[in-house]
Amino acid sequence: MSGMDNAPQRLQNVFVVAQRPAELHSFYESALGLKLKFRDKDRWFQYGVGNTSVAVACKEEAVPATSGLVMVFEVEHFAGAEERIAGAGGQVLGIRDMGAHGAVMSLRDPEGNVVQLFKRAATPAP
Repeated sequence: MSGMDNAPQRLQNVFVVAQRPAELHSFYESALGLKLKFRDKDRWFQYGVGNTSVAVACKEEAVPATSGLVMVFEVEHFAGAEERIAGAGGQVLGIRDMGAHGAVMSLRDPEGNVVQLFKRAATPAP
C-alpha cells in the first residue's frame, strides 16, 4: 500500500471475539490490569493501551468475524479500497455505518482472516 493516498494512519484497535464477553472482561481487567475506557453493556469492552485500543466483543458485534482477533486500521476514507482489496486477492464483506462513531469496512484477506478499515464520522461544520 505504499504511495497510496489512503494508507492506514494507525492501528485503531484490535479486538478478540468472545463467547462470554463479560467473563473475558473480568479476566483482562483482573489478570492484566487493563483499564476500561468504554463499555456497551455486555457486548463490547474497550481498553486504552498506549496509543491504541484493545477490546472484547460479543459475536454479534464482531460479525463477520466469528472467532479470533481482528485488526482495525484507521483510514481517512474508503474511496478506491474495494478495488484495491479485490485486486490484491481479498474480498470486501460490507460496510457498517455506526452513525456518530464512524463507519467500518469489513474484508477478508487472501487467507480468509477478517480485517477492518475504520473511518471516523465527519465533524459537523461550526
